Amino acid sequence: MIWLLFLALAALALAPLGLTLLRPPRAKGRHDADLALYRAQLAELEREREAGRLDEPAFAAARTEVQRRLLAAPTQEASPRAGRGAATLAAGLFLIPALGLGLYIWHGAPDVPAAPYVERAAAAARDDALLDQLRARLAMTPPQSEGARQGWLLLGNAERARGRLDAAVEAFARVLVIRPDPGIAAELVELHIQRGDTNAASGLLVEALRQAPADPRLRYLSGLLEARAGRPQNARSVWQALLADSPADAPWRALLERELQGLP
Repeated sequence: MIWLLFLALAALALAPLGLTLLRPPRAKGRHDADLALYRAQLAELEREREAGRLDEPAFAAARTEVQRRLLAAPTQEASPRAGRGAATLAAGLFLIPALGLGLYIWHGAPDVPAAPYVERAAAAARDDALLDQLRARLAMTPPQSEGARQGWLLLGNAERARGRLDAAVEAFARVLVIRPDPGIAAELVELHIQRGDTNAASGLLVEALRQAPADPRLRYLSGLLEARAGRPQNARSVWQALLADSPADAPWRALLERELQGLP
C-alpha cells in the first residue's frame, strides 16, 4: 500500500507536466498564426451559413477564397528545439519518479518505523522532566562546588542540543563563574554568535584571550567575529597568524585554509 501511495503522489505532482504534453501547441510564428486565423475564418463561415446569413453560392465562394489563402501560406519546418523540449518533458514523466525512488532505496531507510507526534511529544516531556530534576538538584547544590559546575555544564549541553540557545547561554555562563576555562569560554562565544549577539561574544572573547592568548579556538573565533563584522582584512590577519603558529598536523588547519579562501 505504501508504494501505491508513493506512486499516486508522484503522479499527482507530475500531472501539470503531463497536461502540458497533451495540450495542443500554441501558435508560434507567422505561419502558425496564419493557419489558426484561416481555420477560425472557415469555422465562422460555417456558423454564418447555418444561421442563414450566407446563401450557398456566397458560402462556397468565401470558403474557396479562405482555402486558397490557406494553401498559399508559406510552409515552415518544425523547430527541432521544440521537438527536443517535448521529448525532454516526456522523459521527465518517467525519469523523475524513477530517480526519486532509486535515491530513496539507496539512501533511505524504509524499514525504520516513523516516529508519530505522540511519541515525540512524550519523549520531549520526559526530557523536560529530567532537566527540571537537574535544575532542582542544582538549586540544592553549593553554587561554587565542582558538582554545581558539572551540573550546569550538563544542562548547558542538553539545552544547546535541543536548540534552546538562551538557556544554554545561561548555563555556560554559570560554569564560567565557578571557574574560568578557555574551552567553556569558546563554547559560550559560539553560542553568542549563533544567537547574533556579537557584542556579548566580543566582550567575552577579549577577556578569554587575555587569560589564554594562545588558545587556537579562541583565536579562530576572534577572526570569525572580525569576518562577521565586515572586516575581512582583520580576519585574514588573525587567521594567517594562527595558521603560521599551528603544527603541520593540526586538525584545524584545513578549516582555516577554507575560511581564508572564502574571504573577499
